[in-house]
Amino acid sequence: MKIINQNSQIILASHSPRRKLLLENAGLQFTIIPSRINEEDFRESDPENHVKILANAKAADVAKKYPDCWIIGADSIVLINKTILEKPKSIADARHMLNLLSGNIHLVLTGYAIMCEKKSHFFSDVVTSSVTFKTLTHEEMDWYVHTTEPYDKAGGYAIQGLGSFMIKSINGSYTNVVGLPVCEVIDHLYQESVITRKQYGIGIS
Repeated sequence: MKIINQNSQIILASHSPRRKLLLENAGLQFTIIPSRINEEDFRESDPENHVKILANAKAADVAKKYPDCWIIGADSIVLINKTILEKPKSIADARHMLNLLSGNIHLVLTGYAIMCEKKSHFFSDVVTSSVTFKTLTHEEMDWYVHTTEPYDKAGGYAIQGLGSFMIKSINGSYTNVVGLPVCEVIDHLYQESVITRKQYGIGIS
């Protein structure tokens, strides 16, 4: 049986239940301490810079209080035709987003940051995935916008939930679309010896 050993405490600087579940499924043990930054203070016109700056800001806010820990911060956006789709604020807003996404390809960008102040380690990067939507009928859109799912999701849909029926294909990381590029995060923690992968009595390099 393969297990993950941790050599340091890890903190997820996010209240996202999706990021929490992704890291739990990857075998990590961590504490959740959401950052308290005001995202409106970190506006950036370039989408890649936008998510990277926000991920850094979220991680740095928590890292100041817990300098001995390894902090993970993240921010995701949905981008179509150079337009950022944030969380819909109303049924009309959610329907408008679905109309934009229907039958088209859009991008999901997630900036992630991994920090440990005590070790002067500050890393951040951006992962991009492309998602192709099926062409939605008016009935499908009307049904979906009347569920509770779209309203706390960037782009107004959840690939891991009811919205999965709309996804025709993905090019890139699935977990990135959910909200965190788990492969890249785990690899970086492993490279920095924050975690080690072992079998019972047998080390794995």
